[in-house]
Amino acid sequence: MSSSSAEPAPEPFSRTESVSTDSPSLPPAWRVPSFVSSLTSVAASTAAVYQRDLASFVRWADGVSLVEPARVNRLTLRRYLAYLDGEDYARRTIARKASVLRRYFGWALRHGLITQDPSLTLSAPKGQARLPRILRERELETLLDSPPARVGGDSDARRFRDQAVLEILYGSGVRVSELCGLDRNDADLTRARLRVVGKGDKERLVPLSPPAVTALKTWLDRGRPVLQSNLSPPEALFVNLRGRRISPRDVRRLLDRRAPAPTHPHALRHTFATHLLDGGADLRAVQELLGHADLSTTQIYTHVSRERLQRVHQNTHPRA
Repeated sequence: MSSSSAEPAPEPFSRTESVSTDSPSLPPAWRVPSFVSSLTSVAASTAAVYQRDLASFVRWADGVSLVEPARVNRLTLRRYLAYLDGEDYARRTIARKASVLRRYFGWALRHGLITQDPSLTLSAPKGQARLPRILRERELETLLDSPPARVGGDSDARRFRDQAVLEILYGSGVRVSELCGLDRNDADLTRARLRVVGKGDKERLVPLSPPAVTALKTWLDRGRPVLQSNLSPPEALFVNLRGRRISPRDVRRLLDRRAPAPTHPHALRHTFATHLLDGGADLRAVQELLGHADLSTTQIYTHVSRERLQRVHQNTHPRA
């Protein structure tokens, strides 16, 4: 079974979006929209993950002729986890899906959909998180300085936007959901900093690198006026080719065009943190820049940094 990165990767929501509880293709007996609507204590992005994970299980159950939650028992759930294992889902992903099922069946019991909770003793292997992938110097050069030939035909406005997006992801280490939620007044080009709204609606200030300031100014002056339309939210910092606020899917497509190898937007955040630690940055300063609530989440990058430095030593030192 494969491993997963330090953080799950849900499809994040911008500040102006809300969770859709519409699940027309799912059997009504499961009452998925009602369950999602009950998740009032979690962020919209988390509720979206719950909805997606539960919908995946319901469709699987429907495929084995289980059309309502009352027909599910513990063996059913274990078979589902085994199915996920056989599909090479990461251990942390399987553990998350098991957690969603426990929460759903607890809710179903309270609302009379079932008489016994089949998920009470359900467990999934947690495993160890895989160390995040760090972009090599040549990959960064291709992304930021020497884009591939297929990008040469892009409009100036598109290239200006893409350059600003990439400079912020790598130069400031923001999450892709945070980048998509940025408004124009969040960017202070005079002071070279961004106001970012992170998980739990917590705000933080992060620095903008000189290349990011230049790229943002070019985008705002020469790119955004071209791509904006009557569909564009006037406050949105970045818009897509249709003029709407840029989405995480748009950013992934951007990377697909610019990156020499398959790359997730989060890899730029990992690379940002690791390069800071390689350069001697304090761990707590990196924690604050990344917006991590717990220092233990940031500490994974110290392992990455040590491994990188060890490889450099082994590959370059005569006595290694």
